[in-house]
Amino acid sequence: MRTFAHALVPVLVVLAGCQEHSPTKRDVTRPAVKESANFVDITEQTELHFDYQNGREAGLYAILESLGGGCAVLDYDRDNQLDVFAPGGGGFVDQMLIVGRDSFLCRGRPGLRFEPVAEVARCATSKHYSHGCAVADSDNDGFADILMTGYGGLQFYHNLGDGTFEEVAAESQLVDSQWSSSAGWGDLNGDGLPDLYVCHYANWSFDNNPVCAGSGPDRRDVCPPREFEALNDTLYENNGDGTFSNSSQAAGLVPGGKGLGVVLADFDHDFDTDIYVANDTTPNFLYQNDGTGKLTEIGVASGTALDERGAPTGSMGTAVGDFDSDGLTDLWVTNFEMETFGLYRNRGQCQFQHISRDSGVNAIGSKFVGFGTATEDFDVDGDLDIAVSNGHVICYPNDGNAEQLPVYLENQGKGIFRKIDPGKDGQYFYRKHVGRGLATGDFDKDGKIDLVFTHLNSAGCILHNETVTTGRSMRVELIGTRSNRDGLGARILLETSAGSQIRHLAGGGSYLSQSESAVTFGVAAGIECKKVTVIWPKSGLEQSIPIAESDCIITFKESDGVRNSVHE
Repeated sequence: MRTFAHALVPVLVVLAGCQEHSPTKRDVTRPAVKESANFVDITEQTELHFDYQNGREAGLYAILESLGGGCAVLDYDRDNQLDVFAPGGGGFVDQMLIVGRDSFLCRGRPGLRFEPVAEVARCATSKHYSHGCAVADSDNDGFADILMTGYGGLQFYHNLGDGTFEEVAAESQLVDSQWSSSAGWGDLNGDGLPDLYVCHYANWSFDNNPVCAGSGPDRRDVCPPREFEALNDTLYENNGDGTFSNSSQAAGLVPGGKGLGVVLADFDHDFDTDIYVANDTTPNFLYQNDGTGKLTEIGVASGTALDERGAPTGSMGTAVGDFDSDGLTDLWVTNFEMETFGLYRNRGQCQFQHISRDSGVNAIGSKFVGFGTATEDFDVDGDLDIAVSNGHVICYPNDGNAEQLPVYLENQGKGIFRKIDPGKDGQYFYRKHVGRGLATGDFDKDGKIDLVFTHLNSAGCILHNETVTTGRSMRVELIGTRSNRDGLGARILLETSAGSQIRHLAGGGSYLSQSESAVTFGVAAGIECKKVTVIWPKSGLEQSIPIAESDCIITFKESDGVRNSVHE
C-alpha cells in the first residue's frame, strides 16, 4: 500500500472573498434555524430550453427508446458562466431507418440566463441517435471537449477555443459502431492525459427487435434487457496527439456487462484511477488499477457487484462520496424497481459492505426506477446528500404511469439518510416525470449547488438551490500540470474544527451526464475552516493552504518540480 509524505507545498492561484450565506429579502423574518433543502424550478425565467425525444411515435417499442438522454454542465468558452449541453436523441423513418436529432448547447449569461448557441458553436447536428455526454479537456489545452454516445457511433466535439467545436471522432480514431450509453474520462496510466471509458449496452437491431407482451393498447411493450446479449465495453487510451487507441484487451477489460453507468475515481487511495461500472441485470464491475493502467476486475470480491441478497441488479446511475465521514470513498448506485438502491460503505483496501438497509435508504421503498444521481452537500451542513432522477423504462408499467417522483435523501450525519421533499407544493420534487439524466453545478456562484434534470420526450429543467442556511461554502478548482489539466482523479480534503471532509474529482458519474468540474464543501455554522489539501493523482503530491475566514473560492495549480516521496 503506497503512502505519501507530509511535506506540504502550497500553490495558490486565486483566493476570493465572499459573503456569508444569508436569507433572501423574503426570508428575513424567519428564525435562524437550519432548514431542509429547497429547490425552485427556474427553467422558464432563465430561458433554458432543451429536450430529448426517443422516436416512440413510430410504434416500434424498441429497447433503444428506453435509455433516454443526459446532459453536461460545463464552461465551454471560459467566460466564468456555466453552460449546459444536452443530446437530443433521435427517431425512426419508415420504421427501418434510425436518424439523429440535433443536440443543444445553452450558453450561460449573467443573471441566470441562457441562450441557444449549438448552431453557432457547430455542435448541433448529430449523425447518430444520441444518449449521453462526457466532458474533459482531452488535450490539456484549457478548453473542455465533449464526447457524445449513442446508437451507431461516438461523436467527439473538439473545442477550438474560439467558441466553436469541430467533430473529430473519425480523425481521433474513436470509431465505435456499438450501442454506447455512458462514458467517463480519467487518466488510467498516469501519463497526464485523460483516457476514455465507454459503456456499451445490448445487441439490439431492427433484425433483433422481438415482440414482448405489454398492457398497452397494442398489447406489447419494450422488451426487458434479458432478451438481449450484452456488448463489451471499450477503453480508449489517449495517445497525446489527438488520437486514441483501443486498449481494452491490454488493460484487462472483461467481456459483457450491459453497462449503463460509469464513474472513475481512486477507490483504494493509492493515487491512481479505478473504474466502477453499473450494469443492467448483470454483476457490476469494479476495476482496480495497479498504477500503470493494468486493470483487475474485483466486483464480486470487493462486495460491489451484487445487492445484499447476492443478486445482480438493474443498475443505472453511479456516484462516489464519503457519506459517513470516515475518510474513505463510498459508492452509490441507482437500481430498477423491486430492488433497493445500493449504498456500499468502503471498509478499506477496496472492500465494501452493502448498507442500504442500515443507512435508511431502503425506507424510500422499491417502486422507483432510478437513473441520474448526484451526491453533494446541498444544504451546506458538512455532509453529502443525494438526489435521484426516476422514471420507468417501459411505456405501460403495472401502475399505469411511467412518470415517477424524483427522490431527495438528506444526510442526517454519519451516512444516515431520510427522504424529504425539498421545495414548496407544486415545485419539481412534488411532480412526476419520466426522469433520466441529472447533473450539478453552482450556476450563480452563491456556494449552493443547483440541479439540471433531463426527461424522456419532454423538456429538461434547471432547479435553483434556495436553501436557507447559516453555514458557509468552500469551492475548490484545480489546474493540473503534470496531472491532467482538469485534475480528474484528485482527492481534496478540507480540515475543519469538526474534523475533515474528503471529496473526489471523479470522471463520469450520474447517468449519461457530466457535472461541473469543481468541488464544493459545505461547512455548518460555528465550524472553523483550517486548511484545504489537494492530493494529485499518480504523483501523490500533496499541496495545502490555510483558509482565511473570508475565503470561498480557491484555485490550485499543481506545483512544478516538487514531488512528495512515495514508497511501498
